[in-house]
Amino acid sequence: MQPNKLIQEPSATALKYRIQSVDILRGIIMIIMALDHVRDFFHIHGMDGDPTDMATTTPLLFFTRWVTHFCAPTFVFLSGISAYLSGLKKTKAELRSFLIKRGLWLILVEMVVVTFGITFNPFYNIIILQVIWAIGLSMIILGLFVGTSPLVILITGAVIFLGHNIFDYVKVSDTTTAGKLFQLLVVGPRGVFPISSNRMFLVFYTAIPWTGVMLLGYSAGRIFNKTVDSARRQRLLTVIGLTTVAAFIILRLLNSYGDPAPWSTQKDNITTFLSFLNTTKYPPSIVFSCMTIGPSILLLAFFEKRRSKLTDIFTVYGKVPFFYYIIHFYSIHVLCMIVFFASGHRFKEAVDPNSFAVFRPFHFGFELPVVYLIWIGLVVLLYKPCKRFSKYRATHSQWWLSYL
Repeated sequence: MQPNKLIQEPSATALKYRIQSVDILRGIIMIIMALDHVRDFFHIHGMDGDPTDMATTTPLLFFTRWVTHFCAPTFVFLSGISAYLSGLKKTKAELRSFLIKRGLWLILVEMVVVTFGITFNPFYNIIILQVIWAIGLSMIILGLFVGTSPLVILITGAVIFLGHNIFDYVKVSDTTTAGKLFQLLVVGPRGVFPISSNRMFLVFYTAIPWTGVMLLGYSAGRIFNKTVDSARRQRLLTVIGLTTVAAFIILRLLNSYGDPAPWSTQKDNITTFLSFLNTTKYPPSIVFSCMTIGPSILLLAFFEKRRSKLTDIFTVYGKVPFFYYIIHFYSIHVLCMIVFFASGHRFKEAVDPNSFAVFRPFHFGFELPVVYLIWIGLVVLLYKPCKRFSKYRATHSQWWLSYL
């Protein structure tokens, strides 16, 4: 069967519609994501410990961090799918314009709104670049590609996705401006990029590898076209998901190309297994991306025909991911500030030079069980605001709603 018979191009009169499985999975991802950020602010070793350090971690601490690894790659991949679905009701020129403007908007929001939510520093001595910045730049690049063919987008995404780990074997100088930009965009792990003597970028997400994920997500969006029936979409997603998971296992067993951090035998079988799962996120290696995106694609297949009260709850969060993302940071930080004062700290202790966040001292917080309780409480607290905003979006059509 020829590809154009399997998945047809959308008609110019394609109507707006939502894929419930995408909203369900995105909602699950948003809920899990909050666990990682609650851990950052409330775990006793959130600042001075590494949950993926095989010498010091515990299975529960490792899992608490590892499960949140699924969030960023899945969210970026789903953003690509959403970009495709958004384009069903736009011309290519309209889609290009929308993606570029929304990408610029997201980068601005990351630097101004999200950074302040994380730091509570009105002087912006630290400007944080995380997943929203990576999505924003990826959208701009995708916008530049939408005028080309679907095949060009697919091949470009695959080349970036499969090929960027070649730079693991290349030494890139960080002493020149060009070298610093190359590290910022292509090869660098998370790090500090000074702007002035008292201001810096704290970069967690190297943007171009994430662009490969978004381009592949955009290409996968064709599977969610109305012209593809549900059963066929489920089969396609299952095959793609299983293939991606198999690629993760094979590449990780080979323990060579695909991840700069090889796994190794540890003190016991459990820790050795954790080492096997401990793939590189900064920047996302092929192995890391296959490990996380593969199961997520299988979940898309699983949720294709499943609805329940639980999936309806997930959908509430999944329909308003940007709204949820913003308010969850501010909610976490306000709660941290309350706990800060309630635990006896004074205002003069609010700024710790070893911490990037005001009201979050370097040595502060609780053990993991309390962190989980705070996380659950936060998710429950944000349910009604998300539901109300989702209803507002569904009943209003102001232009700015498409940017949220």
